[in-house]
Amino acid sequence: MRILRPLALAFGGLALAVAGTGDAIATSGRFAWVGPQGRTYSIQNPPDNKCYDLGREARGARNATKQPVVVYTRKKCKGDPTRLAPGQAAPSRARFAGAIFNPRSASFGISEVVPPRPEE
Repeated sequence: MRILRPLALAFGGLALAVAGTGDAIATSGRFAWVGPQGRTYSIQNPPDNKCYDLGREARGARNATKQPVVVYTRKKCKGDPTRLAPGQAAPSRARFAGAIFNPRSASFGISEVVPPRPEE
């Protein structure tokens, strides 16, 4: 029994260290939408920069997270993107099939305005 306790502590510490080194930084807050039969669904603290495909009907996205979210009209985060700022909601009838939380704009086709560089 004495030998198991230090091994368990060492293994637990290693597991925490490995879990904390990845890129899975979560967006804090809740993202909600209306699904089949008008039922509300939500994701709490979703990981950043990950595409979620919604398997069923989804409409009326509400971004109650602290980061922007982009919803797409097609699965695999394809189709027309709509960016929702923190606290913003899409119209209740606006359908979507995929979402990315706190996206890296270059990787998902979201355009940003970049100011021109001054001439030297």
